[in-house]
Amino acid sequence: MRIISGKARGKQLATVQGQEIRPTSDRVREALFSSLTCRLGSFEQLVILDLFAGTGALALEALSRGAGAAVLVDSGRQSQRLIEKNSQICGLSSQCRLLAAPVDKALPRLSRPFDVIFLDPPYRQGLVDHTILQISELNLLAAGGVICAEEDKGTLVSDLLGRYHRVDLKQYGSTALHIFTHAPTEEAS
Repeated sequence: MRIISGKARGKQLATVQGQEIRPTSDRVREALFSSLTCRLGSFEQLVILDLFAGTGALALEALSRGAGAAVLVDSGRQSQRLIEKNSQICGLSSQCRLLAAPVDKALPRLSRPFDVIFLDPPYRQGLVDHTILQISELNLLAAGGVICAEEDKGTLVSDLLGRYHRVDLKQYGSTALHIFTHAPTEEAS
């Protein structure tokens, strides 16, 4: 697994064997970031939130492409060690803040809105809907921002979750990427 583009391009990220951490594949990450670049234009100075961060690959890819800062949340000790190691490998430690806590406990501790929120929870546990609803209650997505949620392609994810609606769905093998943004009535207010 490697960083695909930007200032840390080509850096090999540390990973682990087994089922505890399921990193987003290079192929899926490349497709996701291509789609996001078309939607957002640039990652320059965007503020990133990476939930269930695992190896940190999604936030690190965004930082490599110019994002200004990232908050990475994961409760697993192995993930926390990987995030710290990978941020050092990429030379991006100063732009990363790691919250070592369960996502539902960490979200209320966050105060500012984020431009891009990555959400890659364990599959088939209903965590995408639950977490996006919590993000909505806390109003953590900036105006014009996007939530990118990864789930098993066979798992149902609601089209409308709180103040956010799904604007895109892409499938890659067994992975489904759900892109959410503010519902039209929210953007107008």
